[in-house]
Amino acid sequence: MKHFDVAIIGSGPSGASTAFYLAKKGISTVLVEKETLPRYKTCGGGFVYRGRKSLPFKIDEIVEREFRTVDVYLGSKMHFKTHRERPTITMVMRDAFDNLIVEKAKELGVTILEDTKLKSLDFTEKFIKLNTSQDQLTAKFVIAADGALSPTAKMADWTNDTRKLIPALEYEVEVSDEDFERLSKEVRFDMDAIPYGYGWSFPKKNHLSIGIASARRTKINLKEYYKKYLDTLQIKHIIKEQQHGFQIPVSPRTDGFVKNNVFLIGDAAGFADPVTAEGISNAILSGKLAAEAIIESQLNPEKAADLYFEKLNECILPEIKTGLWLSKFFYEQRKIRNLLLKKYGQRFSEAMADVFMGDRTYPHDIKKKITSKIKELVF
Repeated sequence: MKHFDVAIIGSGPSGASTAFYLAKKGISTVLVEKETLPRYKTCGGGFVYRGRKSLPFKIDEIVEREFRTVDVYLGSKMHFKTHRERPTITMVMRDAFDNLIVEKAKELGVTILEDTKLKSLDFTEKFIKLNTSQDQLTAKFVIAADGALSPTAKMADWTNDTRKLIPALEYEVEVSDEDFERLSKEVRFDMDAIPYGYGWSFPKKNHLSIGIASARRTKINLKEYYKKYLDTLQIKHIIKEQQHGFQIPVSPRTDGFVKNNVFLIGDAAGFADPVTAEGISNAILSGKLAAEAIIESQLNPEKAADLYFEKLNECILPEIKTGLWLSKFFYEQRKIRNLLLKKYGQRFSEAMADVFMGDRTYPHDIKKKITSKIKELVF
């Protein structure tokens, strides 16, 4: 039975980048992945610059397209455009992107177990035994990086899911040459393409990733609104499309992020941006923070848990808390929001572009600022 300092479940950006950072400091690490790599992953594939610049290696070889300009539409009445010198959003296909990070981790000595499903965890005083579909292994720490559903979290006693998960539907779409030529020139977001949410059109190398997401957790006919969104995009003929439904956790768990030496990161913890539902950048960041906590603690479980929570409180949790309030206001107070956007829409769009770039976070006093702007409009 092989033993590792850290076993990571899931080879997405959070898990693979965590493995990379741990291995770089000589921590013996195994990455357990239930699929055979590279594997398709449901995702819009829009990687914002704040996540890209935090990676310690270049990803140019797997980039599908780069966009320095972002277009935000609010029906036919309002249209805001932002531009930056560096790519605000980089388009990637997750099979190639995730596999690139895995290969970088592998180069540093990380053991990769593909086609290996975690079946159960057994906890002892000294280590955790991982029972997998292939073999058994032991580790001092386990990191759950297995996404929104996270079977690992359930095995580690997170029995009640306290995250807010919102519904989304994404299609990989092949369109006519004429439509692709027209739509491949911009990355766009369409507010209210679905009630309490938005639609997106992300041009890849030879096709479009088109999707819709609702910020309200409720039953809704996603397919119906997807078809309406195709009309908005004026797509007349679809050659081929592949549908993928998924859930996005846009609020953190309220019952902790570490139990029994199991650390939650990325979607398993609930770290997607509540306003945009973008999750890759915080997935990578939370993985890095977990790795730093384990390294700085010198593999001391209690100290590592405390350090991880401290680090989350410094940069991720406060921003998500602010983002949750902003999301609720933005998607549920439409009339007031639209009044504000008529006057301050471009300024808001520039601020969001700065968040995407990693040049700023959501202001902690955002509620006070928006309330002040509303009073200016009303009085």
